[in-house]
Amino acid sequence: MAVRLQATQVPGGISGNLSPSNRNPNAVIRFGRGSSKRNRLVSLSASLREGDGRGKESSVRAVEVKKILEDSPLLPKPLSSNQLAETVSNGSRVRVAYQGVRGAYSESAAEKAYPNCEAVPCEEFDTAFEAVERWLVDRAVLPIENSLGGSIHRNYDLLLRHNLHIVGEVKLAVRHCLLANYGVKLEDLRRVLSHPQALAQCENTLTRLGLVREAVDDTAGAAKQIAFEDLSDAAAVASAKAAEIYGLNIVAEDIQDDTDNVTRFLMLAREPIIPGTNRLFKTSIVFSLEEGPGVLFKALAVFALRQINLTKIESRPLRKNPLRASGGLKYFDYLFYVDFEASMADEVAQNALRHLEEFATFLRVLGSYPVDTTML
Repeated sequence: MAVRLQATQVPGGISGNLSPSNRNPNAVIRFGRGSSKRNRLVSLSASLREGDGRGKESSVRAVEVKKILEDSPLLPKPLSSNQLAETVSNGSRVRVAYQGVRGAYSESAAEKAYPNCEAVPCEEFDTAFEAVERWLVDRAVLPIENSLGGSIHRNYDLLLRHNLHIVGEVKLAVRHCLLANYGVKLEDLRRVLSHPQALAQCENTLTRLGLVREAVDDTAGAAKQIAFEDLSDAAAVASAKAAEIYGLNIVAEDIQDDTDNVTRFLMLAREPIIPGTNRLFKTSIVFSLEEGPGVLFKALAVFALRQINLTKIESRPLRKNPLRASGGLKYFDYLFYVDFEASMADEVAQNALRHLEEFATFLRVLGSYPVDTTML
């Protein structure tokens, strides 16, 4: 039986207006406009640099900054799950969903994957998946693994829950900075805010500085909080871009413990791409197996026998049936996510999956897509 990549039919969905034929092409996510507010935002960094005092004028300025940031058309509020039925893609530019707020590393990854795209911030990973499925955006770019922090387990689970296809990957070098409000010195700092993985990636530096770690949802969100609340004893671990957006001072650059800090992002779409053989391709699959001695070895051998290189293997609990009884004992039941270097247009890859299908209890091709070679 041949293994095929099949396009997924996206249903009308909850609101009943999600297919291309009946969606309103003029409905868009509106973030507001206004030249006066735009000009006020441009002067934000300059106003923050005025004076080193942290008195009444600084407090008043912090309130003004918060108002400017909240009202600015340049800083769209993240799309929430409650807003998913309120807007659709207008077809003008490629709209790409990412998790976080302006200045997030995910935004930079989206812009690297799709130059000149309209990057749409989402509050949660789930929201980004749903936004693509409901035709609100055209693509999503979401992190799947980091060279220091490991796998993003949440997104592995969401890949199986949703019917999206991996159509590409993009790798982004992560360069962390320590950001604080202007006038705040390094010796004034007592705590640092950021995403848990970012804090872990800067463990040695933060320990040397004696800063108390406080975890938040994302790096850019930490920078935004520092600016909004005009904090004088706290800093954020975030990107230089976040410093520019939120008018913060870069207290220290490249504070990550390892210079080889790279995050790999997946590019997701409603339809798969047609795999080719004219360049290096990667294929991602997920499968489950029966319990038994050597079963996983047999599964991986279908690739080794055909000289197919595996680049990633990840196991996740089978949520609907986490425990399996066998021979009077109970075992954990797992799904296995595997990436291998081959295109589904190659007969050798098709034969490998036919072989695997003979004893796998479940098998799904998540995507066959070009490898990002920009950082090799």
